[in-house]
Amino acid sequence: MRVGYLVNQYPKVSHSFIRREIVGIEACGIEVKRFSIRSCQGELVDPMDLAEFEKTTILFTMPPWRVLVMVLQTLLSAPLLSLRLIFFASRLGWCSNGGLLKHWAYFLEACVVRRWCSHHGIDHLHAHFGTNSASIALLCHRLGGPSYSFTVHGPEEFDRAPNLYLSEKILHASFVIAISSFGRSQLYRLCPHDQWSKIKVIRCGIDDLFLQQRPAPLTQSPRLVCVGRLCPEKGQLLLVEAMRELRDLGLECHLTFVGDGALRGEIEQLVADYQLGGMISITGWVGEEQVRAEILGSLALVLPSLAEGLPVVIMESLGLGRPVLSTYIAGIPELVEPGVNGWLIPAGTVGELTQALATLLKTDPCCLQNMGQAGQVAVAQKHNIYRETRALAALFRQSQMTDGQALAIDWMDWNGDRAPSLAHAHGPGLPQLPLFHLSGDPMLKTIRHPWKLLNNPTVAGESLDPGKLRPNFGAAVW
Repeated sequence: MRVGYLVNQYPKVSHSFIRREIVGIEACGIEVKRFSIRSCQGELVDPMDLAEFEKTTILFTMPPWRVLVMVLQTLLSAPLLSLRLIFFASRLGWCSNGGLLKHWAYFLEACVVRRWCSHHGIDHLHAHFGTNSASIALLCHRLGGPSYSFTVHGPEEFDRAPNLYLSEKILHASFVIAISSFGRSQLYRLCPHDQWSKIKVIRCGIDDLFLQQRPAPLTQSPRLVCVGRLCPEKGQLLLVEAMRELRDLGLECHLTFVGDGALRGEIEQLVADYQLGGMISITGWVGEEQVRAEILGSLALVLPSLAEGLPVVIMESLGLGRPVLSTYIAGIPELVEPGVNGWLIPAGTVGELTQALATLLKTDPCCLQNMGQAGQVAVAQKHNIYRETRALAALFRQSQMTDGQALAIDWMDWNGDRAPSLAHAHGPGLPQLPLFHLSGDPMLKTIRHPWKLLNNPTVAGESLDPGKLRPNFGAAVW
């Protein structure tokens, strides 16, 4: 199977979770083609992002004449369909703040993506974020392109839901991914009840670079770290205010902002106004290894967010054995447990933030170490990228099933672990069997109708020894 990944900007410094997801999907035996609308090559610093850039097809780096040719090919090959889609895009434009011109541009971009999908033999298109990339995936599908799905992260999609016509995107999608239970609940609000079954929770995850970290000794210095884009949603200005109050209370510590963004100038000005230059530093964008080093060199991660989905950096910090201080919003409470692996405070409260920071700085190092270890257990259980991508790969494969195959994926909980099983879609009472492959056979032989093994255990004309069969709770092959 071949899947296309469509993102507005990829690779991007803040999108390492997409890179990990793609690597995990490829490990499941699915070929992935990377498509991006825009390039942000200038900000890339991580070697893995630079390697991904070389694998990515980017629309805005193409010569204009080539884009024009692709659009004309689409218009000439299906003039009536193209005309209907122009009217469809216009209707969407009237209903959004983007306006007509932007949605006509989406139509042109969808023509290009449609040609890409045809050229590369894409079976399914997956977009990240419910914004313009999902709009293009929708239009591409309506142009006769492959089935599509998309991942909604929040908070932007929820803030702008009516203008993003998410209900329309959900209606035409094969399925929709929410990254947390909170995200799923917000999508439930935006679509009819008969569409709820399309919405699946697949969590962002971390890989062995963070999962296999042995507990590292805590730093002896009172150092804190805040990782992420410098933007209003992340609440970093509140953190500067709290640092001033800590200084006035006589509590010494150093805070490092790891990241960059539109708010950097304002943060630097506030640091200068409060004379906090000795207590606060900003690194700008750095690679994954340095992010890891900054987290390990701190007592805890501090993230006073005002609006979120579920920050991947929280998973990274807990995976490295460092507790987290964050806010009680969105999907964060699904991972951070107060008193167990971190602290949660109401969003937007400088006083509460200052008090929590003071508590953190006064906490016994052994207690901090125990909280970090509890965080490692929690993140390994909930955010293992290999487990999550196996579940996503199964959904990709399910999207290609036809009614003639009469198969449906039934999501079961097998010993506490998500695992797909097969059930006959037209015939109640048939057993729900887990996917199987031949033990010792690295090629994962296909079994399209596993219940037939009950009477005739053969695959592709080969006789099978039932004793050699074992459940495969991951890389299913249709």
